[in-house]
Amino acid sequence: MQSPLSRRPDDGVVGEALHHESAALHVTGAALYTDDLIGRHRDVLHAHPVPAPHAHARVTRLDVAAAYDVPGVVRVLTAADVPGVNDAGIKHDEPLFPSEVMYVGHAVCWVLGETLEAARRGAAAVEVDYDERPSLLTVEEAIAAESFQGARPTMTRGDAAAGLARAAYVFEGVTTMAGQEHFYLETHCALATVDEGGQVFVQSSTQHPTETQEIVAHVLGVPSHAVTVQCLRMGGGFGGKEMQPHGLAAVAALGSTLTGRPVRLRLSRQQDITMTGKRHGFHATWKVGFDNDGRFTALEATLTSDGGWSLDLSEPVLSRALCHIDNAYWIPDVLVHGRIAQTHKTSQTAFRGFGGPQGMLVIEDIIGRCAPALGLDPALVRRRNFYVEGQATPYGQVVRHPERLVAAWDQVTTSVGLSARRAEIDAFNAAHPHTKRGLAITPVKFGISFNFTTFNQGGALVHVYKDGSVLINHGGTEMGQGLHTKMLQVAATALGLPLSRVRLAPTRTDKVPNTSATAASAGADLNGGAVKDACEQILARLVPVRAALPDASWEELVAAAYHRRIQLWAAGFYKTEGLSWDITTMTGSPFKYFAYGVAATEVEVDGFTGAYTTRRVDIVHDVGDSLSPLVDLGQIEGGFVQGAGWLTLEDLRWDTSDGASRGRLTTQAASTYKLPSFSEMPAEFNVALLEHAHEDGVVYGSKAVGEPPLMLAFSVREALRDACAAFGAPGTPVELASPATPEAVYWALTAARSAQRDVS
Repeated sequence: MQSPLSRRPDDGVVGEALHHESAALHVTGAALYTDDLIGRHRDVLHAHPVPAPHAHARVTRLDVAAAYDVPGVVRVLTAADVPGVNDAGIKHDEPLFPSEVMYVGHAVCWVLGETLEAARRGAAAVEVDYDERPSLLTVEEAIAAESFQGARPTMTRGDAAAGLARAAYVFEGVTTMAGQEHFYLETHCALATVDEGGQVFVQSSTQHPTETQEIVAHVLGVPSHAVTVQCLRMGGGFGGKEMQPHGLAAVAALGSTLTGRPVRLRLSRQQDITMTGKRHGFHATWKVGFDNDGRFTALEATLTSDGGWSLDLSEPVLSRALCHIDNAYWIPDVLVHGRIAQTHKTSQTAFRGFGGPQGMLVIEDIIGRCAPALGLDPALVRRRNFYVEGQATPYGQVVRHPERLVAAWDQVTTSVGLSARRAEIDAFNAAHPHTKRGLAITPVKFGISFNFTTFNQGGALVHVYKDGSVLINHGGTEMGQGLHTKMLQVAATALGLPLSRVRLAPTRTDKVPNTSATAASAGADLNGGAVKDACEQILARLVPVRAALPDASWEELVAAAYHRRIQLWAAGFYKTEGLSWDITTMTGSPFKYFAYGVAATEVEVDGFTGAYTTRRVDIVHDVGDSLSPLVDLGQIEGGFVQGAGWLTLEDLRWDTSDGASRGRLTTQAASTYKLPSFSEMPAEFNVALLEHAHEDGVVYGSKAVGEPPLMLAFSVREALRDACAAFGAPGTPVELASPATPEAVYWALTAARSAQRDVS
């Protein structure tokens, strides 16, 4: 029996393979983004930061007088100009205009100019003296100095010490992983205006308009109703625009209120990379036990994230990392500690997966390193440890539908002929001493919902006009992921209309208030439920009209309802049911459901250079009953490639020397920061959606798709490990850095060769 929320009609628009609602605008260049709106305003001022050159220093003197001598400079914004609270963070630990700089590039003030060049020259003229302080740049340095911030959660089940004591095999090690730059195509941008009544209107490239509104309001010292934030669309977000836009929007709004003119703030690519947060790097120490069959008995681990200079979202990121350290595997006894290192770098923030990928990488690295020592195929160890019906996660949530992961695993192994391909690869490797191929298959189990239960709510506003046309507005933001496409399909299906009768308006805080961020892969679940609720309210009001006019068209029905003075608009609301979470004990059921997926990847590695190619990828992923299959396929492909970038290519490097440039990010552009491109795409890329996977209790039986596919890329890293091992003796364990760049792969395969020579 399906719930009313998940039941879908046979003739609905949901489930149709439609292109993105703005696809034509994207490819023709007609799609408008925040910075494109500048031309619609007169007398726009441009903002430019005055960046600090030190990783950690106290500002001892700030003299802005020389900036006003630069032609075109109109105003310099400093802490003295803030009428409200000089802070841009939700934890009140991020001064908008700092007296103590905490990373290279930290803006101490902002210059407004008639042109961007005037503002830039004015910023260069500002005089700042600093008292430089000691800085910490790596997690290891922070651990040694005991430099931590925020909560230090512990997740426990059973007795990990006893579980290790009864294990037949015990291994311990360290796993480290780098962060990742979001590198959205559209950099951060805000455009602020003030009307004659003092109402502030901010156009912002933000994933969280409500929080942007709140931060702008408290910086200006006004109530939230005095500030409206709109997000037209974003050119990518990936979590990087969940928290980071707030302070930038506040600077623009402050400048506009002080000058009475529109203020544009858009970061250049170099500024965006050096000033804004990234995926958290992690350092993990672990000790794990296995029985004689390769099944887990226990895990002890300590996860330390690199939070950067302030908390931002580091606490919930860490919580999700702990909650995903099990990935798809039953581990009877668990003890995992978490802590957040405070370093003098950008404040690290949300990024697709939100800590889940980092937690899961720990357990996948453990299996990849320990399976050879157990004398077992890593794929066998993975499959043997899958959750089964009735088992619960270490934090106490029962794992529903574990058979779906088995179905996806079996579909991949059978459809691609994994056993035969393994034999082919072994034969190839035996015949090629300097080139080796590797093959790996990995699973994903990813929880969907915000860990913070309060955020699991969504709102929508649906208008039916007298001519029968429909306008919808919801609290989610569009960043290219296809959320608006899905919401159009949900509304059309709920109302029984063709898609052409429904239009969607930009996300605005004066239309749908108190929204949650478009994040945690929950955008379609939350806002889809709200849109459906609003549509059903309207339909319920039309029931008596339909009874009187059974043969009327939709347009006739609406016209008749209007003449009967029946309300033809509704505010919809949705909250995710069945959630519970106690952050103090790290227990509860924080997720509505789990999304499952399996990927198999084959790679080829050059033994002379460590360079590699991805030959083939096969994916089966669970999206429930897809709302929009083409959108979901695009998300799976894009997520996988972005995950492969994090794990194999994208290498953030800070200057850790003791010289004058200590703390400077050296990978400031695409010329030094390697991003996935067409040359890294697999020659054969097969993606299938898991069938018969209806998810009850979710809008039209669908599942989230934004984040889970990223972790399918673990198969790439494990395939590289497999290929490196082939350079050594059978059963050679391989430690592989993350990211597994060609250089890292070369050192890993060299170690495997050396181990073989030592044995010989």
